[in-house]
Amino acid sequence: MANKKVIETKNLSKVFKNGDIEVHALTSINMVIEVGEFVAIMGASGSGKSTLLNILGCLDKPSEGDYYLDGVHVNKLNKNELAAIRNQKIGFIFQSYNLLSRTTALENVELPLVYNRTGKFLNPAAHAKMALEKVGLGNRIYHKTNELSGGEQQRVAIARALVNDPAIILSDEATGNLDSKASIEVADLFVKLNDQGKTIMMITHEPEIAQFAKRMIYLRDGRILTDEPIKNRSTKESALLELGLTVS
Repeated sequence: MANKKVIETKNLSKVFKNGDIEVHALTSINMVIEVGEFVAIMGASGSGKSTLLNILGCLDKPSEGDYYLDGVHVNKLNKNELAAIRNQKIGFIFQSYNLLSRTTALENVELPLVYNRTGKFLNPAAHAKMALEKVGLGNRIYHKTNELSGGEQQRVAIARALVNDPAIILSDEATGNLDSKASIEVADLFVKLNDQGKTIMMITHEPEIAQFAKRMIYLRDGRILTDEPIKNRSTKESALLELGLTVS
């Protein structure tokens, strides 16, 4: 049986108009991401990475082409339906953790469940606690945001992305604000989550972080330049060794 497609784009294009000037941010993007994949998207600044992520995250619509998310034809959805699909099917992780200050890790992770209308999560606190345990923060659940390190805050953000069991996790430069060791810890966490069956797509400008993924899509000038499996994947051990650090 063929693997289920989580993401499929067909001739996806995005044009931004500024007066008479047209900027082709994306051109004819054809892509399939299946359940259980771990894909890194790379490309220079201006290559179309953020535009693509905004469309895949249902934050923007393509100018042309079709986008299917977990079998749903996204192009045809209205504003409310887009908001619902973002909440139910996508876990977002951003460079700036976007956590609420002066609230606990647990309260931050519970937040998406407050807006979830599916009735699947009758005990938000229990689900939030499980998500925090999954990212190794079971002993920090009642700590406030400002009592956590940058790496721990990003783990809270990852737990928040996991908590409603989304079809895909979209990570936008999740390690961008972290030091090298914390970045490797987060990349290794993505590997563990992927090993547990989570489908992950991460945008990164750091080749050493991209090497943790299973597949690399490289964008240039709004087009897919290459789309290939990663042969020599990094591990936490090998990445730390390269930095002259030992595994704790």
